[in-house]
Amino acid sequence: MTEQDLFYLLALQRVEGVGDIMAKKLLTHCGSAEAVFKTKTTQLAAIDGVGSILLRNLKNQAVFDKANAELEFIRTNEINVVHFQGENYPERLKHCIDGPLLLFTSGKIDLKNRKIISIVGTRQITSYGTEFCRKLIADLAPLDPIIVSGFAYGVDIVAHQLAIEHNLQTIGIVAHGLNQIYPKTHKKYVAKVEENGGFMTEFWSTSNPDKENFVRRNRIVAGMSEATIVIESADRGGSLITANIANDYNRDVFAVPGRVTDKYSQGCNNLIKTQKANVLTSAADLVYILNWDIQTKTKPVQKQLFVTLDDDEQKVYDYLLKTGKEVMDIIALRCDFPNLQDFRNAIEYGIERRDSAFAGEVI
Repeated sequence: MTEQDLFYLLALQRVEGVGDIMAKKLLTHCGSAEAVFKTKTTQLAAIDGVGSILLRNLKNQAVFDKANAELEFIRTNEINVVHFQGENYPERLKHCIDGPLLLFTSGKIDLKNRKIISIVGTRQITSYGTEFCRKLIADLAPLDPIIVSGFAYGVDIVAHQLAIEHNLQTIGIVAHGLNQIYPKTHKKYVAKVEENGGFMTEFWSTSNPDKENFVRRNRIVAGMSEATIVIESADRGGSLITANIANDYNRDVFAVPGRVTDKYSQGCNNLIKTQKANVLTSAADLVYILNWDIQTKTKPVQKQLFVTLDDDEQKVYDYLLKTGKEVMDIIALRCDFPNLQDFRNAIEYGIERRDSAFAGEVI
């Protein structure tokens, strides 16, 4: 994506009435964001959903001034920008009709060929939720998943910290521009997150963490992940919105069950009861339902190819390797043993070497 392409995409985002779905319609019809602004009104009017008000808004030159200002911020702060058709755009998010047109990122995010799960939940995480999250991430660590969350209080920040503790990539999806941190008390975690992953947002530098932005943020959390895990939640909360969005996107949802009397287990229990989430009691549940391929790494056993045998031992070994098994008298006859004790010693060692060869063990 060239800087000129980015400029026109930013301008298109600032046109009133153009959301992610409409922007993609316009781009599909016109071929590029620049072409959208240069296409004749009569041709644009033929696009489904484009009316007179939107046509008038597309002629508003103020959007170019706003695009210039944001482009300067992106340049100055070395923000990475990912287009919805770009290689670095989250693959699963590409299949969400309302996925963001652009994503702004910081840090060292690498999404290629990776397992991605989101972990969400209450901002008032309990010791039960913390310990479950701790064991879950520790057990999943050998599979090297990316841990996605919202960098908020409670479950979110615990998930990010535990991912860092286990050297896993973690991504914070934020509901504001990358020129600020919310909540401010989490500023101390920023460097570690960026070192082990980074931050991602669809919001410009002019956006504040307004209430409505968090729902939009949640669709990215749900859409880019293979599965959404709700650790703890009251009967209402943002994590339940994320779970519902994940269901709408046909993603797997997991919820940690709790006691019916616990306030912050009610949301999880209800998700399970209404069959909107799978029960999650351990990492094994997740691995099984997602059908993650686990290949146990075992050290291969090397045969010892060169073994020093005396002539009698070699006779028995060669004979047993060929026949597999035989009565002792026949072995003695075929191998021409005049001395019974020499024969017994050779036969014992020959059997041992034959079995070792078949098993591939080292003696």
